[in-house]
Amino acid sequence: MSTGSDGVLEALLDSWERNNAILCNLLRMLPEEGLIAKAAEGSPTIEHQFEHIHNARLELVEENAPGFSVCSASIGEIGRRDRGHIERCLHESARAVRDAVMGKISTREHMRFDYDHPMLLLQHMLWHEGYHHGQIKLALKIAGMPLSDEAVGPVTWEVWTRSDEGGLGGSGASCLHGSSGVAYASFSVRP
Repeated sequence: MSTGSDGVLEALLDSWERNNAILCNLLRMLPEEGLIAKAAEGSPTIEHQFEHIHNARLELVEENAPGFSVCSASIGEIGRRDRGHIERCLHESARAVRDAVMGKISTREHMRFDYDHPMLLLQHMLWHEGYHHGQIKLALKIAGMPLSDEAVGPVTWEVWTRSDEGGLGGSGASCLHGSSGVAYASFSVRP
């Protein structure tokens, strides 16, 4: 990754791609009945939380950078539990956020309402989605379906710490692609 102002933007956008890869990895790791788990009575299901993440992304882009909004399918029809559809929606909304931030920065335009700088939208989304990541893991734990650190660590936390130059060969790694096509390491088993 380069340094300087372009390098900071590149690193921030890379963190966004990693965040989306982590959410998609977490979705894939859910036990069979995981999408219906809740942290407490009256709380949203995990499926609802993924839908909320997707919708929040799209709504904030529409409000703050309407030229970059996309006509996206909703995760919709809660209860259908289609992980592939949820993942496609997450990739589409992640791409919309990325494009809005890049577009506003490249044209030096301000966001329409909520943010003093386009990067703040991305940072807000990272914070928001980290909260839901924790809520999803808590819901699984309360429902008696916890994900062990050994199982989920390599496809979540290690996505943050891996390096492109570190290489993936021979480690049991497979590639998961972020919304811009950038590959992120995912491990099915710890080597």
